[in-house]
Amino acid sequence: MPSTTIDDLVECEQCGEPAASASPIEDRDLCASCADVYVTCVRCDRWTNDPRKTLDGAACPSCVTWHYEECEGCGWLSSDTVTTADGTRVCDGCSDNYWSCDGCGELIDSGDYCSSCQDEEQCPSDLIHDYTYKPLPEFHGSGSLHFGIELEVSAEDGQLRDSAETAVHHLGGVGYLKADCSINYDSGYGFEIVTHPMSYDWAIDHFPWHLLTTLERSGCEAEGNGLHVHISRAGFDSPSHVYRWMKFLYRCQYQVTTLARRVSDQWAAFDESDRRQVKKYAKGAHGYRYRAINTQNAATFELRIFASSLRPEQVKAALGLAAASVEYTRTLTVTDIVRAHGWDWSAFASWVHQHPAYGPLLEEMEQFECAC
Repeated sequence: MPSTTIDDLVECEQCGEPAASASPIEDRDLCASCADVYVTCVRCDRWTNDPRKTLDGAACPSCVTWHYEECEGCGWLSSDTVTTADGTRVCDGCSDNYWSCDGCGELIDSGDYCSSCQDEEQCPSDLIHDYTYKPLPEFHGSGSLHFGIELEVSAEDGQLRDSAETAVHHLGGVGYLKADCSINYDSGYGFEIVTHPMSYDWAIDHFPWHLLTTLERSGCEAEGNGLHVHISRAGFDSPSHVYRWMKFLYRCQYQVTTLARRVSDQWAAFDESDRRQVKKYAKGAHGYRYRAINTQNAATFELRIFASSLRPEQVKAALGLAAASVEYTRTLTVTDIVRAHGWDWSAFASWVHQHPAYGPLLEEMEQFECAC
């Protein structure tokens, strides 16, 4: 074997010392000693020489700052923490040490009710189901593409029972109420309106939209809360259809978040790592829950991007964006994408103009100046 000469050595671009071989790290050739301190961030896939230990693996400082919190139970950094009734932030593993308040569903470590729900008047558990409640779905409308709405509502202090009674009365068999610890309680207490699966046309024609106006007039609020739209996986033609749909939403993030009235945040993040893994998600891979598109559910995709609202036209527009984006990408071809810029928002806006069924969406697009 030939011996290594000085001409064969390379200079490490970090320490400057000669080395027999070098590893390319961040576009620099580093010797084995310098390269040894670098690892790939588990979240952004970039190299870092200052890794932080998290429950997901080693992460760079930037990702830790923006996407992780310290679990107050075990002390580990977690990207998926939840808040208990007493305000403690815990990771998914430590949350197993808690159980749900029988009234509002928040995590507690003793008793049956959290301190806020000790008064049964503030805890109408006969009307508001536990967070884990999941009845058999009752499908409304024809076809395979159905949508489910989850709308978070805050009630005035002392008015939770009256508000819940109003909601249950108007919903009938269309939906039910659940407790959710993520609801903004600044104005009192609250609940989440959850609908059974509905086709888009059926929802526009038959959902009790006047309920939202009635709740607002009674003092309920949506500010600070979220609106999620579940979309049936069965409504997509193929993995390629799912891929086109996800790609379109990620490419048009600005317009989508504008219409959603909500910026990308820790509960509904447009994450770069998800953008790179769209093809895997289209084929059935599951990602994180708190994303713009939650891919964890077996039967649905969940669009978590919308701010909650008690204005019927805004909720109709959210439902319309979910439905229209699926139908628009259903027949989108490679030629449409390459030659007609089919993934551009302007092409989608033109399509919406030609489909009157999405009138509520078009009105919202015009209001936010993204209808062209």
